This record gives sequence, structure tokens and C-alpha cells, in this order.
Amino acid sequence: MPKVIICKTDDEVAKKAAAIFAKQIRSKPDSVLGFATGSTPEKTYAELARLHKTEGLDFSKVRTFNLDEYWGLDGDHNQSYRYFMNDRLFKHINIKPWNTFVLDGTAVNPMLECKAFETKILAVGGVDIWLLGIGNNGHIAFNEPGSPVDSRTRLVSLTQSTIDANSDGRFFKNPADVPRCALSAGIGTVREARKIVLLATGSKKADAIAAALEGPFTPDCPASLLQDHKDCTFILDSAAASKLKKKY
Repeated sequence: MPKVIICKTDDEVAKKAAAIFAKQIRSKPDSVLGFATGSTPEKTYAELARLHKTEGLDFSKVRTFNLDEYWGLDGDHNQSYRYFMNDRLFKHINIKPWNTFVLDGTAVNPMLECKAFETKILAVGGVDIWLLGIGNNGHIAFNEPGSPVDSRTRLVSLTQSTIDANSDGRFFKNPADVPRCALSAGIGTVREARKIVLLATGSKKADAIAAALEGPFTPDCPASLLQDHKDCTFILDSAAASKLKKKY
């Protein structure tokens, strides 16, 4: 079962997550890191940028892979995940742009783009540690409920609940503007990372966290498919952990 760390605030969640990634980078300067987007990891990225600026955390040899990208958006679109990563993290640290891999939402052949992404991960020796968030319905990346445990990077359709969650004003103002498909690393792709760190903050994530940690191992809750990973940590604030029944 995953290790569970419960923090009082989302600021504390971010600091603990950033500390894990900083330790990884310091112990292996050419680490391969997996990243997520969305509102939850923003403070973690801000803390990593601070560690670079104030403590010299060195990203010059680091390589990164992002979980997903909206299908149909190019990297310059202000709601693309390439834009998000450049804006929230990459431009604030000394990482080499050519060492950051984000799926191309405008690739002519999405199947080949997804295969190339998987091949790049294999070529660099696999992901050392992958940062994840969790959706209100338990999805990880854009692996919606029903996604197989061995799924690979692919073009997926988004559920209405995910579309609604991404159109609440934080990202898209109108549900009609949210892309209906995305390129997403598969659950099998994510599970091959040597370490996984999943973050969740806020009461809206409480049901999904309870299902992921204390419910059955089932594709109905994609995050529950991390239960048997050998090195997985959930870092939660008290609100996200509020429906857990066990003591952690």
C-alpha cells in the first residue's frame, strides 16, 4: 500500500513534495522526472523554483516528461500543458528546454506521437519519480474510470465531469472551450516509474482519495491501481484526507 503523509495545509504539502524531488535531484543530478499539471502541483513547482534560486538546486542535467496534453492545442496556447510547465516551472529554473518532453497536441499522427513518447522514456532509462494529481472521479493523468491497469500513452476522450472540473474559471471559463480529447500517459506507463508521489488538496478530492487508498483495486478508480506500487507516496492536506477511515 502507498505511504500516506497528511499535512495541515496545502503549503505544507507543496514543501514536502518539493523536498522529495530535491532529494532525488541531489542524489542523481541526471534524474528523469515525471510531472503533472493542474492547480494542485502549482505550489510544488513554485517551491522547486525557490529551491533553485535560493539553494542552488541544479536542474541542468534533469530530463522531464509530462503526463498529458490537450489534443488540438499547440504549445503556445495559454491553456496547453506545455505553456503551463514553461510558465510555472521551466522558465524559473536552469533546465535545458530540449530535456523537457511534453506530448504534442497538434501532432499529425497521435498514435505515432504517443509511441515516440514511450520510446523516449525507455531511451533515457525510465522515469525515476513521477508527480501525480488526482481528479474528483479518481482519474490520474487523463486516465478516466475504466482505464486498464496496463494502458499505455494514447489519445483519450475526457468525461463530462473532467470537462466540467476544467471549466470552473481556473483554466477555461466555458465548458465549450475545453478540448474533448487529450494525449495521456497510460496507467501502465506511470506504474513503471521507480517512485510515485501523488498530491491531493481540498475537500473536493476527499472521496477520490478514500476510494484510492481504502477502496478496491479497480479501474473504476484509476488511482486505486497504484495500491500495489513498490514506492508510492500520497501527500494530502487534512481536507483531502478527511474521509479516510484508517489511521495514517
